[in-house]
Amino acid sequence: MNGTAFATDDELADYLAAVTTFVDEHVAPRAREVDESETTPSALLAALRGSGYLSAALPAEWGGGGVDPIPYGLAMEEFGRACSSVRSLLTVHNMSSQAIFRIGTPEQRARWLPALCSGDAVIAFALTEERGGSSAERVRTVVRDCGNEYELTGIKKWITYGQIADLFLVFGRCDGRPISLIVERNAPGLSVSPIKSVFGTRGSLLAELRFDGVRVHKSHQIGALGAGFNFVANTAIDHGRFSVAWGCVGIIRACLDASLTYTGNRDQGDQPLSSHQLVRRLLADMLVSYRATREVCLHAARLRRHRDPRAVNETSLAKYLASTSASKAATDALHLHGADGCSADFPVARWLRDANVMRIIEGTDEIHQIALANYALQRPYGPSKVVRENDWKYR
Repeated sequence: MNGTAFATDDELADYLAAVTTFVDEHVAPRAREVDESETTPSALLAALRGSGYLSAALPAEWGGGGVDPIPYGLAMEEFGRACSSVRSLLTVHNMSSQAIFRIGTPEQRARWLPALCSGDAVIAFALTEERGGSSAERVRTVVRDCGNEYELTGIKKWITYGQIADLFLVFGRCDGRPISLIVERNAPGLSVSPIKSVFGTRGSLLAELRFDGVRVHKSHQIGALGAGFNFVANTAIDHGRFSVAWGCVGIIRACLDASLTYTGNRDQGDQPLSSHQLVRRLLADMLVSYRATREVCLHAARLRRHRDPRAVNETSLAKYLASTSASKAATDALHLHGADGCSADFPVARWLRDANVMRIIEGTDEIHQIALANYALQRPYGPSKVVRENDWKYR
């Protein structure tokens, strides 16, 4: 994810202003509808396809936005504060496309990236299986070598935007070795079933994919046989964690904005709620959480910009902190809104549900705790570990 940095702060400001305008005009007004209808309206999908934000992190040479991690992350904050379901589309599309760009052959890039960058095609990430979660070791989808083709048999579940995806980045095992393949939606033997009544990110068009002897040409294989999980999947998941982290920053900001407005307008004992000390403590904690989490995400973005070897662990750190902080901020926002927070007239219950989903996807809290404990043993901190001075641009 090493795109183009903006030459000046004004250029970055103009880009983010355009993102904010798009989110305010197209996403935020439909967020409640997306949640309650458990879908993303076709008009909103069309706007996203034509906006360029769907491919913001994809290379400009193929028609993508070509933005580097800092503006991309800040853009995901904007989408995250409006609607986590819509932000999820940007996440899975970019993470799967990144795998093609980074690991695919020149022919594969030429075949799929132009449509993915233009928004003419949407790609979903198909790793998760029932009972196995996203654990690569427990993937049971069988891929059989059939000469010039592979044959897939298995079931994938909880596939974000699987209901509308044109392509799927699918992971399975071939002779016991991990493999990743691009499967087109119209492949014979592939059936797609909607998953409804989920807890959070209800409009992310989750699907179950069934592969019943699906045949794909060997030219659809991404990466070498044996590299499907540790290389291809991790490349995509790393990007997904970065995007989710920034989306959680947006959730925290949305909770803070809503809580300040509500407690300032709601009277209790002839005084606004915001004048009470315990209420002010929650508001203060929410502000600190937003500032701190945003800075951690910016630090990860700077490292990613320069392909620093610490970037993967710092991205994991950012995702863990951001998702747990968003859950706490949404819980506090619900309490501050009282009974109103439990009603559909206010968005705080949606933020709480979405925030808790963020603690599961792209690695649960516990997965990140294990990885970060190993990282801590390396003592990756202290004066000698700071990022070089010119990385502190775009503060």
